[in-house]
Amino acid sequence: MSPAITQVTLAANEASEHRPLIITLFALFVLATLGITVWAGRQTKDAADFYAGGRSFSAFQNGLAVSGDYMSAASFLGIAGAIALFARRPSTANRRPVPGWYPCPCRRTPRTLPAHSMGDVLAYRMRQRPVRTAAGTSTIVVSIFYLLAQMAGAGVLVSLLLGITSDAGKILIVALVGLLMIVYVSIGGMKGTTWVQMVKAVLLIGGTILITFLVLLKFDFNISDLLGTAAEKSGHGAAFLEPGLQYGANGTTKLDFISLGIALVLGTAGLPHILIRFYTVPNAKAARKSVNWAIGIIGAFYLMTIALGFGAAALVGPKEITESNPSGNTAAPLLALHVGGVDSAWGAILLATISAVAFATILAVVAGLTLASSSSFAHDIYANVIRKGEATEKEEMRAARWATVFIGIVSIALGALARDLNVAGLVALAFAVAASANLPTILYSLFWKRFTTQGALWSIYGGLIVAVGLVLFSPVVSGDPKAMFPDVDFAWFPLKNPGLISIPFGFFMGWLGTVLSKEEPDKAKYAELEVRSLTGTGAH
Repeated sequence: MSPAITQVTLAANEASEHRPLIITLFALFVLATLGITVWAGRQTKDAADFYAGGRSFSAFQNGLAVSGDYMSAASFLGIAGAIALFARRPSTANRRPVPGWYPCPCRRTPRTLPAHSMGDVLAYRMRQRPVRTAAGTSTIVVSIFYLLAQMAGAGVLVSLLLGITSDAGKILIVALVGLLMIVYVSIGGMKGTTWVQMVKAVLLIGGTILITFLVLLKFDFNISDLLGTAAEKSGHGAAFLEPGLQYGANGTTKLDFISLGIALVLGTAGLPHILIRFYTVPNAKAARKSVNWAIGIIGAFYLMTIALGFGAAALVGPKEITESNPSGNTAAPLLALHVGGVDSAWGAILLATISAVAFATILAVVAGLTLASSSSFAHDIYANVIRKGEATEKEEMRAARWATVFIGIVSIALGALARDLNVAGLVALAFAVAASANLPTILYSLFWKRFTTQGALWSIYGGLIVAVGLVLFSPVVSGDPKAMFPDVDFAWFPLKNPGLISIPFGFFMGWLGTVLSKEEPDKAKYAELEVRSLTGTGAH
């Protein structure tokens, strides 16, 4: 038996005595979220309810839901694992900001426009059909990249807890998550997804606070002792606490670090499942307040993930973490087991509880991502492009549900392939694609009066094609032992994150497409949009 399989089996055996408790906790989380979804589904009467929750959520509720969307499996599993294995450098991932101008593109459309997607904002100044097609395509691609991380996290979590070592078993877990997300979105729409996100955010924050407290308690709240022990057990000594352990002297890895940082900082503003959250509040003022709530909640959470990462390095050890999962995705659950006591009932209970919370995190995030992509397809592509604005609300919602099924199937297939990759790295790819395709178009549309339809199309498609193309030919997909296809090598792009190249290219293509366009921009609509961006007057 290989070391990895042995360690996963050992971790599962520690909790085997309490297997009924573990299964019960998982079942309770799933049943509770399903109950919320069914309840919310009964409140969903029309397209505004399905896409935007009837715009009935308060600033605090939306802020909690935004933070829930933001604090994904990558945050809880991938980043904790990356810090445990490589210390400081990957912790850059837990400093990605929530820009204060998030509500700008979402809450500055006119009252006559039924804003439900990013395409509504971009199409306001441009020709509707081509821009909506591009926006819908980009939304779906970015969402699928993000979904890969959540699916991979689900496979790791449940496999560890239930002692599943076979590839078939892990693929079955991914399929179960995909099936649940289809049910959540199809029945609950935005109302159900938002309530699930709020509950999940409270549970995740609560679980993280508990484990952080127990870690610090182990070291009598002496952070110096915690860091010293982590460095000692890492096998790297003092170098563990110094910059450059993962992104060191090698020029390529330094560029990879810069590329990762740019993608994480800029990509947030282009993530469709975050942007659509600001349609769920009644006005621009509530949207801004919800950003403030989200910043506070997210900031506190990411500070605690640092303690989780160093705690896992000190109490679990990199060797046990990598033997359980080579990418470090099991660091947080194993830490819960160790702070509670490896051979104790309390340790097994903590392991089960934290894993169940993380599983609920995955279910909530995949639901939000699927809703963003399916609603963009139904509203932008089906209703406004294929049906040319003549589709009824009932037909549009039916299209959204069918799109949910299709996206779920695609996500299951790709998630099965990505089940052994580090989930934080996968999310970084989604950020890079979002920053390359969506962000340039949003910024140009808001702040450049000459911006035209051709510029928008060149920006979206140019950034999207280059970002995805570079990922396909990068070490993430092939040519590396931890790649999606480790046994083949067709990687010619040396960086694991394409942001350093694809993001500037997206901005360049938006500029080039505009200056070469013969289209006369609508300056009146830009002037109206500019007034809204500065004052919030008349925001929808």
